[in-house]
Amino acid sequence: MAKWTPTHEAPEPLEGPVVATITGGTILWFVLFLVQLPFYGWFADHDRTWWLWTCLAGGVLGIYGTWYVRKRDAAIKRAAAADPAAE
Repeated sequence: MAKWTPTHEAPEPLEGPVVATITGGTILWFVLFLVQLPFYGWFADHDRTWWLWTCLAGGVLGIYGTWYVRKRDAAIKRAAAADPAAE
């Protein structure tokens, strides 16, 4: 079987408001957790408590993600400031 090779170059990665996107998603996960919390009894009766814990895990991982992308943005800005010729 022959190895497939692309016929064109890969496009440049898209950059956008990454920190805002991750922060918004984190807030959404925590809001979903808090909205479901009063219905814990119903979730437990129907064996669906994993819905609640999934939202909490998403919020906690979002906090880590926010920290990570802030550090990444700072590193990108430092690298751009150190080498003003590269854009």
